[in-house]
Amino acid sequence: MTLASMINFDEDALICDLAETYHIYDYRSLPVKLVATLSAGLRDDSRIKMSAAGVPAAQDTLLLATIADRVEAFRYGFSEDASKGTNRPISIIATIFGEKPEGRNKSGVMSFATHEEFEATLARIRGE
Repeated sequence: MTLASMINFDEDALICDLAETYHIYDYRSLPVKLVATLSAGLRDDSRIKMSAAGVPAAQDTLLLATIADRVEAFRYGFSEDASKGTNRPISIIATIFGEKPEGRNKSGVMSFATHEEFEATLARIRGE
């Protein structure tokens, strides 16, 4: 991935990576060739490289999530719920990759972009 494509893809991630790795806070003040070399040298789990690859989390995080899912599935297999086929555990890996759990209620957390959007939702909930 070239420097130009990194900048076009996600400049904010590149800025964060350069600041974290090299303590460069204004990459535009440096020669382009230097910034390109430093950008190419970013580690594989840097924000920009993971974002470009479509990877939602670091490899160690995905491995730990897989282990947790397997342990929970094993535990669930011995539960009373498993014999009834109810209350299946929610997969952490599936959640990391953006899948919505089936048959489960949402957490109830809502967010709003504007005050008006919040007020409209509140009025709807109150039945006004």
